[in-house]
Amino acid sequence: MKRNSALLVLALALSVPLIAQAQLLQPMQPLDHIVAVVNDGVVLQSELDAALAQVQRQFAQNPQALPPKPVLERQVLERLILMKLQVQRAEENGVRATDQEIDAAVQSIAQQNHLDLTQLRQSLAQQGMDYAAFRKQIAEQIMVQKLRDNVIHGAVQVSDAEVNNLINSPLFKAGEVNIAQILIAVPEGASPDQVSAAKAKADEVEKQIAGGMDFKAAAIRYSQAPNALDGGVVGWRRVDELAPALADLAIKMQPGQVTPPLRAPEGFYILKLEGRRAAPPVIVTEFHARDLLIRTSDLVSSAQADARVLALRKDIVDHKADFATLARKDSQDDTTANDGGDMGWFTVDHWGTVVGKVLPTLKDGEISQPLQVPEGWLLVQRLGTRQADRTAQVQREQARMAIGSRKAEDAYNSFLRDLRSSAYVRIMLPEAAGTTAAAPQG
Repeated sequence: MKRNSALLVLALALSVPLIAQAQLLQPMQPLDHIVAVVNDGVVLQSELDAALAQVQRQFAQNPQALPPKPVLERQVLERLILMKLQVQRAEENGVRATDQEIDAAVQSIAQQNHLDLTQLRQSLAQQGMDYAAFRKQIAEQIMVQKLRDNVIHGAVQVSDAEVNNLINSPLFKAGEVNIAQILIAVPEGASPDQVSAAKAKADEVEKQIAGGMDFKAAAIRYSQAPNALDGGVVGWRRVDELAPALADLAIKMQPGQVTPPLRAPEGFYILKLEGRRAAPPVIVTEFHARDLLIRTSDLVSSAQADARVLALRKDIVDHKADFATLARKDSQDDTTANDGGDMGWFTVDHWGTVVGKVLPTLKDGEISQPLQVPEGWLLVQRLGTRQADRTAQVQREQARMAIGSRKAEDAYNSFLRDLRSSAYVRIMLPEAAGTTAAAPQG
């Protein structure tokens, strides 16, 4: 089964829409100034103001969910710092975004918003967004995605034994959960006093939630996870994609339940189970067909191959010859010719898009017109259809993806923690300076 990779789909630590990540960069103001030094780069007040405006636009229907401005500034600034660090590391590693990649990403965003490129430019202008700055943000997103791919490459190996163990575990049969999270972070190599202070803060946050504070509002105000400004929402995940300790807990929780603070390497988590659902069975339509292929070559032109296939089709339709007999004698498809062209049972896309498009249009027993494929010219006869339960096959693929996703997320989150802790970051925003530590450059 084929899978389409989603464009610029980042790990949980970066799971925000591209259109939201493209900050509202206003024209430079004369009084613009630096609010953070990040290694040899800076974050400007205009960038922070633009990003704050974007968050406020997202919560325009629910502004009471936002924390006081100094707290929100801290959250937004930390996100900008983390993004800046990733772009810097990507540039150091020679990672670039090509014009073709940027164009494709912009086109994709336009299509997702049901706009053409001219309309997208107009929409950005109406919102005060600079198009050149928008493309720069898209380029940075592409670079960060490439950086992530490089970081997790080689770190995410999934064995058949791991897949088998997961499929046989209760976690795999537990379906999917929709969760939200709050992280009270603990610095790398934290002292006992720092751990105690983080635990006390997590206990206080739990107490406020128990007292009626909305969980998403608490996440925006207190969480130090990169998805804090999204209300801590993780979204629907298979239970087996979660870390083992969290997965065991998720099985026992009821929708709406909030956990006490849970210790993890990066700090203390508070989780809320938003919902639960069973994974549905996977039923697919399978086709049974046979084919006959005449290849093109230096000696056989496309027109000659087409004419030969058309003549063979006429013989079959006129009952002068049997399809299977001609396939054994004349077909040049090495995988099916000896079986009279029998392609077996398969899902519609298994033999490529050309065959996949024509099969649903045929009746059982009907033969297609000659089809041009990269190898030459082809005849296909549909023999039958059936509904098949592919749950077991899909579950193996889901298990492999779940293990890989968890390993990738762990690997990249660890990379981000190391990147942040080893960077030189100087906060020059008074309200945030006391809450964001500057680490020596390593």
